[in-house]
Amino acid sequence: MNRINQLFDSNPRDLLSIYFCAGYPTLEGTTEVIRTLEKHGVNMIEIGIPFSDPMADGMVIQNAATQALRNGMSLRLLFEQLHDIRRDIKIPLILMGYLNPIMQFGFDNFCRQCAECGIDGVIIPDLPFKDYQEHFRTIAERYDVKVIMLITPETSEERVREIDEHTDGFIYMVSSAATTGAQQDFDGQKRAYFKKIEKMNLRNPRMVGFGISNEATFRAACENASGAIIGSRFVTLLHEEKNPEKAITRLKAILNLSSNDLR
Repeated sequence: MNRINQLFDSNPRDLLSIYFCAGYPTLEGTTEVIRTLEKHGVNMIEIGIPFSDPMADGMVIQNAATQALRNGMSLRLLFEQLHDIRRDIKIPLILMGYLNPIMQFGFDNFCRQCAECGIDGVIIPDLPFKDYQEHFRTIAERYDVKVIMLITPETSEERVREIDEHTDGFIYMVSSAATTGAQQDFDGQKRAYFKKIEKMNLRNPRMVGFGISNEATFRAACENASGAIIGSRFVTLLHEEKNPEKAITRLKAILNLSSNDLR
């Protein structure tokens, strides 16, 4: 069974998934970040593939991607770095990247490399669902790589149900149609959106991302989903500390979480 399915199999709550950008803050630090996050009880990790035009990302992640590219990070190098990661890492790993560099690499080749490294899924924010169905799904399923689709408050109920029916893993609930970035709290409109999706009784679990930055937003996300995805806040802490151990320790303090809360 795919590790993403294993994670959600027992209907867990309060899951914490962390996003960081491969090759940032240092080119060779990718695997150190992954190992540090697992050691601290993080349930799932999204590894960002840096790209020069990340349309869904706010300035924090854009700046990290720019620096990672300057450092020399590429998709080919990332796969080399991840080659032996499954010798000790047990939690689900997901690559998050835009269509352009993945298509330049070749989607079949990309999925094959994911399978060889033990990457469980991929998030491609600019991949239209129709294109996924017609051109990408068969290849991804051949390699057991889960393609995780995003939904926003603007996504129609019909499309949400379509995504739920034709994907397998989890659904990424974007808290707003804007770019990524920290928010202090979620307003009534966003909370209503979370509740509306919860009441749809979808077969796939959901994770909430974009804007999770403190205990209030983390708890609000977890009330109506399996857990939350934190990106910009962790990347900011990584920038400030230049050390993944210190960055995740600070983040857990901000969220008021202990390692026991995450197991």
